[in-house]
Amino acid sequence: QVQLAESGGGLVQPGGSLSVSCRASGITFTNYNMGWYRQAPGKQRELVAAITSGGSTNYADSVKGRFTISRDNAKSTVYLQMNSLKPEDTAVYYCNARLGPHINYWGKGTLVTVSS
Repeated sequence: QVQLAESGGGLVQPGGSLSVSCRASGITFTNYNMGWYRQAPGKQRELVAAITSGGSTNYADSVKGRFTISRDNAKSTVYLQMNSLKPEDTAVYYCNARLGPHINYWGKGTLVTVSS
């Protein structure tokens, strides 16, 4: 059974940093493109950052220069390091594993709240 287990969310002050991680099981991790999405209250889910199986990355314009996505294939884990956090980064962050248009898995999400 495929599981994507996110961890590391929480409350952080504006300007602070936070790292979230997602450990995958039940898949051949090295074959999958991994991504982090987020959904704020009343808004649609949006792509934050993605990393391909080969290690290429892309970011939403709103987080470029502040967030870094990385993966550790030996641990089947993908990370999102978030720096210079802003209140508008407040959202539930979801891990995504994608092998193609029809093979797509989601984690349950972890809440990140940026507030003073």
